[in-house]
Amino acid sequence: MDGQLEWLEEYEIGVEEIDKEHKRLFKIINKLFSSAEDGENYRRTCQEGIKFFRGHAVKHFAEEELYMATMGYEGLERHKKIHKGFREDTLPALEQELEQSNYSQEAIEHFIGVCTGWLVGHTLTEDQAIAGKNISKWGELLPEDELEALKKVIIQLVFDLFHLESKVVSETYGGEKFGKGVYYRLAYGSKDSETRQEVLMVFEETLLVNTVGKILGIQSNRMDSMLVHAARYTARQFVGKVMEFIETGKNCELKEENLLSFEQFQDIFEREKPQVSLLFNTGGAGYFAYCAIAPHLLEASVLTPLENENAMKEVERYLSERSAKEQYEEEHYRKKILVVDDSATIRQGMKSLLEPDYEVSLVDSGAAAFRAISLDQPDLVLLDYEMPVCDGAQTLEMLRTVPEFEKVPVIFLTGRRDPQSMIKVMPLNPSGYLLKHMKHEEIRKEIDEFFAGRT
Repeated sequence: MDGQLEWLEEYEIGVEEIDKEHKRLFKIINKLFSSAEDGENYRRTCQEGIKFFRGHAVKHFAEEELYMATMGYEGLERHKKIHKGFREDTLPALEQELEQSNYSQEAIEHFIGVCTGWLVGHTLTEDQAIAGKNISKWGELLPEDELEALKKVIIQLVFDLFHLESKVVSETYGGEKFGKGVYYRLAYGSKDSETRQEVLMVFEETLLVNTVGKILGIQSNRMDSMLVHAARYTARQFVGKVMEFIETGKNCELKEENLLSFEQFQDIFEREKPQVSLLFNTGGAGYFAYCAIAPHLLEASVLTPLENENAMKEVERYLSERSAKEQYEEEHYRKKILVVDDSATIRQGMKSLLEPDYEVSLVDSGAAAFRAISLDQPDLVLLDYEMPVCDGAQTLEMLRTVPEFEKVPVIFLTGRRDPQSMIKVMPLNPSGYLLKHMKHEEIRKEIDEFFAGRT
């Protein structure tokens, strides 16, 4: 792989500790660049480098957030959310792709490309904003509830059109390149007002080949004019369906469309502040991004302006609605249990046993457990002791090295009775042990009592 990531003076924000850590992350990326050319050893070298990159990035995020908190930085919560999205969504999706491809050259290049783009973009915008050298790019995103609703619409449309399961891996996609891409712009205008909005869609070429290409019966893995034209019309229909969901988009019509180079796409991103900027992964099929530049959406979401005459009433209404929402969520919350076992029989048995009263997730390996906990931290992990590649003790040891996971309760679910196995994991602070040969009602009773003792 050609290229190195050069540290430039413009990346410095003027805070010594933060600049030092950024330089270190750049060096790790450059080592990954070099590792990808390391012949037969590149897979092992990249595995170690990527693990080091993740660990160092997570540590740096925590330290940077502490610095922002001590200085009273007003954008702290937004900045933390961006860190969390990269840590819990983007990185696990990239790591899953690496594992599924057995660390293929293409997947490694994809990982490096996305991480490089994110790191540079984040440093130049959000981190510069900490020191007042720039303005945050993500200060005008849609409110969280509206963004969540939009994500669901897009995910459902992808499934309806192509029967693909998709997942958001970033809510603050910054225009980073992810493999070979097709960049498409749609500009809409309202029929009865001056309202305008732009939708930018980015498709990884492999995704178009795997979806539109297959529908057309195209055998080649390369883009051609017929595939691009078909993708255009598919994108038009797709965006049209999304626009129907948006109240202010129902009266809009397409005014202009453009195929963009990556440089033209970047130029738009540098000039504009998006209200929506979502990056999706469709598993092995490929990535796509959906971005909307439509300030009127943000304006339309403000229901009632606060003024002297109505301020007290609106604040009371706001607090009342928030309290009711929090009470509802508290009353209907179900504890989340992650079952980690390489036996499908055990996993399904535990799911049937626990699902009536708990939210149960299933994974079949230690690596998958780490990803699942990163994406949605459970209230309890039921962990098999004996698993291939990464056993229960190794999985728990890996979890305890991450500050966010060091207090996640873990109960071993095992067929082993020997005291040596139990003594071995005592320093890792497990919450208990359950034997697989126990009756189901006994296991269920133990888990119920575990949660009862934590209330």
